[in-house]
Amino acid sequence: MNLIERAKNILLTPKTEWDVVAAETTPVAGIVTGYVLPLAGAAAIAQFISLCVIGTITPMGTFRMGMGWGLAMMVYQFVMGIVAVFVAAAIIDFLAPTFGATKGFDRAFRVAAYTYTAAWVGAVLGIIPWLGMLLGLLLALYAVYLLYLGLPRVMKNPPEKSPGYTALVVVVAIVVGIVIAMVGGLITGPAMLAGMAANTPAVTYDKDSRLGKLEQFGKKMEEANRKMEAANKSGDANKQMAAAMGALGTAMSGGTGVEPVQLDVLKALLPETALGLPRTSSRADRSGVAGLMAAKVANVYSDKTGKRIELEVVDTGGAAGLTALAGLAAMGERETDSRIERTRREGDRVVREEISKRGGTNTYTLILKDRFVVSGKGSGVDIDAVKSAVNGLDLGKVEGLK
Repeated sequence: MNLIERAKNILLTPKTEWDVVAAETTPVAGIVTGYVLPLAGAAAIAQFISLCVIGTITPMGTFRMGMGWGLAMMVYQFVMGIVAVFVAAAIIDFLAPTFGATKGFDRAFRVAAYTYTAAWVGAVLGIIPWLGMLLGLLLALYAVYLLYLGLPRVMKNPPEKSPGYTALVVVVAIVVGIVIAMVGGLITGPAMLAGMAANTPAVTYDKDSRLGKLEQFGKKMEEANRKMEAANKSGDANKQMAAAMGALGTAMSGGTGVEPVQLDVLKALLPETALGLPRTSSRADRSGVAGLMAAKVANVYSDKTGKRIELEVVDTGGAAGLTALAGLAAMGERETDSRIERTRREGDRVVREEISKRGGTNTYTLILKDRFVVSGKGSGVDIDAVKSAVNGLDLGKVEGLK
């Protein structure tokens, strides 16, 4: 599943894309890590920009939330964005029998996750002064239409029952959203009062500390905001779009603004054989828009006995900030009757293991320097073999890429 392609298709050609979604068997965990985390993270970062950089207009002037409060709000919105998807999926699944639909949380989760695409994209566009609020509202309403189209195709309810099914899901989701907003108000309220209080002495941080890096990020976002204001005053639509994309790129990269390395550099990192298996196919892609480029290469190694492993190296480039956020958010361990999933930090690296208990697919993933994602996915080979294949790559060279 390609995140950009899926989001684009859901928004532009929803009828045909829902049919594709209905035929998929992507597990909930895969959708969370590959789709929900990046988009919910982008929406949370966009709100951080709006609150702390662009500011909120009040009768007393433009209020900009402090970085500490803004960070707390960003984390809260990120977590609640994920929770909201699970809640919506539970609602969809619970109401399924009432409207003649087929129960199944995996199906319901696909509907919820991809329906939220419009809301997340709307939240990201919300950083554009004046126009962003209108676009965000329109896309939030469009999400209702996406839900209406997705329910009968994925949950298999009779089409004539879709209006009622959609309406009830939306009503319950709105109630949940109000609760989330009220809790969020407990964060923003004190922050606004603090911002309106008397001036406090300036505080500086070591540039290499977490707060120091956050302070530097804030300054870069302030500069991006000034460029957006200048573009808006110019009346040039091309300059306005370029400035908005520049601000988004700064946010999603965590302020680093890096461009991904060239594909030939990444291709050279993957071997001709892995675990004694020959390479049977390969693919490479470097795409995106200015400031939000990413590059990916992958090789598949297999034989006629059913052994297969896919090695992949991704330079998230412009979205490096989201990669770091997603890696931190996924920390922990989860076990079911069929799988074990573990995510932990080892030094500067994030390590994720997905182990099948029933001889299925085993996956081992490393996030290096909060930017590069190196992974192995094996069938017919155990997790130790997959780890060996990934760790057998020149990881030091990957971490040294600029």
